[in-house]
Amino acid sequence: MELPIYQVDAFASELFCGNPAAVMPLDQWLADELLQNIALENNLSETAYLVANEGGFDLRWFTPGQEVELCGHATLAAAHVLFEHLSYAGDAIRFDTRSGELHVTRSAAGLTLDFPVAQPVPVDVDYAICRALGATASEALSVAGNPGKLLYVYEFEEDVARLSPDFAALLAASAQCVIATAPGDNCDVVSRFFAPQVGIDEDPVTGSAHCALVPYWAGRLGLTHLACRQISARGGKLDCRIDEGRVYMTGTGVTFLTGTVTL
Repeated sequence: MELPIYQVDAFASELFCGNPAAVMPLDQWLADELLQNIALENNLSETAYLVANEGGFDLRWFTPGQEVELCGHATLAAAHVLFEHLSYAGDAIRFDTRSGELHVTRSAAGLTLDFPVAQPVPVDVDYAICRALGATASEALSVAGNPGKLLYVYEFEEDVARLSPDFAALLAASAQCVIATAPGDNCDVVSRFFAPQVGIDEDPVTGSAHCALVPYWAGRLGLTHLACRQISARGGKLDCRIDEGRVYMTGTGVTFLTGTVTL
């Protein structure tokens, strides 16, 4: 069996930036064990699989370790492949996922993801997590999910940039992934995303994290539009907007490779 595969740098305008994702269009679903093994073999933070349905596409995302409920950058990558390589007609795509119906629209500005808000709720700062991150946060919030996410809020962009986590200690301290965030120096919001819980020490650019970041910072800053940067080593930019319980994230993708998986 031969299957097409694409690798896309998502939330990037040039190669070797943003977050790489594999995208595999399928005629029908393969066994879950095989989907997981392919994702492990790809060894990227996400592999997205899509199968056409009557109104759009079923979409699933796998890290090297497990299937996840929501992934932003691999959704953008999947839409990029459909528009750029598979001659998808029109400017809007519907994806049916474990997180419900998601939409991606194409415009001159790029590809815009329409995702649900994940409203964070305040929790106590856990100093074991702070020690694992390497700096004490001023505030902590939690977002439900599988696995859940924690927002650890810092005062300055430099605080987040300087974090050098002990990932073994972070995994021992928390069953939840951790988003470190602060106001940006040359944008509204910066963040980093640490997820050893799902086999990804640091994710380069994380769309799903912005489902929580955007409502938090929109409320704190009194803004509905936010310029966001994820300040990982690769880095990425997201133009975000919040409206009526939805987070809209706009970015672009660049194809790195096209190829064939032989099974």
